[in-house]
Amino acid sequence: MKVVSGVVAGAYRLARLQELSPEARRRLKWFDYYQAHGRNARLTCRYFGISPQTFYRWKRRYDSKHLESLQGHSHRPGHLRQPTYPEALVEAVLKLREKYARWGKDKLVVLLKGEEFDYSASTVGRIIHRLKARGVLREPVRNHVSAHRRGLKRSYAIRKPKGYPITQPGDVVELDTLDLRPAPGVLLKHFTAHDVISRWNVLSINSRATAATAAHFLDIMERRMPFPVKAVQVDGGSEFEAVFEEECQKRGIKLFVLPPRSPKLNGGVERAHRTHTEEFYEVTESSFDLTEIRDELLTWEGVYNTVRPHQALRYVTPLQFLKQWQKSKEGGKVSLII
Repeated sequence: MKVVSGVVAGAYRLARLQELSPEARRRLKWFDYYQAHGRNARLTCRYFGISPQTFYRWKRRYDSKHLESLQGHSHRPGHLRQPTYPEALVEAVLKLREKYARWGKDKLVVLLKGEEFDYSASTVGRIIHRLKARGVLREPVRNHVSAHRRGLKRSYAIRKPKGYPITQPGDVVELDTLDLRPAPGVLLKHFTAHDVISRWNVLSINSRATAATAAHFLDIMERRMPFPVKAVQVDGGSEFEAVFEEECQKRGIKLFVLPPRSPKLNGGVERAHRTHTEEFYEVTESSFDLTEIRDELLTWEGVYNTVRPHQALRYVTPLQFLKQWQKSKEGGKVSLII
């Protein structure tokens, strides 16, 4: 009979436990442990990592016959103080805010004083917040004629997926432009394509950086990269939209676009720009006539890829790196030296 009673009591306790929240069940474990270990409060606190103040607060509430005593409850007061500002002030704030939809509480306070309402900016802010919460005050729909350039939804470009594999040359090529001002009133646009694995660069220079010139640079890049380009990564510049994006899609080249204000994510090409500036543009004696500078830049591109040792490649050239990589690949063992 005792066993049956124990089973019934255990089942009854289990049924009561199912009604408790996870937090209440966790607190019940405190007091079960407390009873099983000689009612040692300090030991219980150390075991569960709780403070004595917390333990004793719930111990005062705990009633073993009413497990719901371990349930948490809201601390919100039963009676909330209602706003005491006059209705005339609310109407005045609503009228001014609807008339000057983009003005904040500080400006409205000045206007309200002209209507003989002498209240703080905090009070006006609370009124605006309350009006919005009630749905009385609605923000105007923007017409998108702001002077700030807004990001347009891209039809093909995406953010580079997290964990996207970059294991061989051509997996990702970073593209970027560099402004050159060799003389007062003269602005040239330098294009760089930088392979993140081999450090192979393709360079070009134009008088403008438009989507059309960027799309033409794809031809140059594909022709002078000694491996197929699978994906390019660009910033949000307008030259990498429209025709350029369409060309990438047509050629089957993945197009990854960086988040705003994050040039460090294109760090390879940014560093390459510094090298081209310091080691070529700043020491060349060119007249910077486009025809002349293009020939000289092409010569420098050859030096950069086949003569200049790269510290990031353990002082081999990109061409030597590619030969080593290809040899390792043919031997069935692809081991990058970077």
